[in-house]
Amino acid sequence: MSRLDAVPAPALVLAGIVSVQFGGALAATLIPVIGAAGSVTMRLLFATVVLLAIVRPRVRGYSRRDWATVIAFGLALGLMNFAFYGSLAHLPIGVAVTIEFIGPLALATALSRRPKDFFAVLGAALGVVMISEAFSAPLSELNWAGILLALTAGGCWAAYIIFSGRTGAAFPKLDGLAIAMLVATLVVSPFGLIRVGEWTPSLLAKGLGIAILSSLLPYSLELIALRRMSAAVFGILLSLEPAVAALAGLVILGQRLHGIQLLGMALVVAASALIMSASSEPDPAEAAGA
Repeated sequence: MSRLDAVPAPALVLAGIVSVQFGGALAATLIPVIGAAGSVTMRLLFATVVLLAIVRPRVRGYSRRDWATVIAFGLALGLMNFAFYGSLAHLPIGVAVTIEFIGPLALATALSRRPKDFFAVLGAALGVVMISEAFSAPLSELNWAGILLALTAGGCWAAYIIFSGRTGAAFPKLDGLAIAMLVATLVVSPFGLIRVGEWTPSLLAKGLGIAILSSLLPYSLELIALRRMSAAVFGILLSLEPAVAALAGLVILGQRLHGIQLLGMALVVAASALIMSASSEPDPAEAAGA
């Protein structure tokens, strides 16, 4: 058993969330320079090269179903990043994140068997909206292209959660993730490499940092966590991302939180605590069949 296997699954997810937020801060400065497609390509390219070099995944001995699973995982991974980065060109980031969260929250609701899980999801959804300040975004800044891209990213996020867990079960260690990252890179590269001539050494260094923080670390931690965590619980824990981002803004950028944002953060944290306590209870159906 590796050291990471001894770490509680929720702790791995939370570490991934923190990593993503710092990676997002770097990406925010990269997108205006080389575009969304270029930023996603650079991020995935670096992460894939590093991961393949470290993991050296085995490609023999898997069934067609295993290959279909890991390819679907890679497609969801690549399209999720591409669509979300594209939505930022049309929508305020708070609105885009809120719309994207419809994906994992809907998944958590669909997979839940307990009534209180459903109410926890509703509370988390309301908290996400309050934290992101989506209510205060001018309607003039919204457009259907951005909304469609954010919804697409949300749908891909839900698919990512499902196929990440299945990939982790079918492939040992991080082999499945390495293969999926290669698939994701191949999907987005034709769009991002168009501006490769603009990739200066400083941008490449920044891209490497983004790859580690936004892809390599969080995806690895999430894949390991999903081997020991249900997709429903994972989806709710992801709702902590806006709260972590708000806290990072306060600590690093000196951004003050309004009362409604603090209330939203409390709702998200309470919803996560509720779903975690529920997940520790034995499912009646499973208990009856034991």
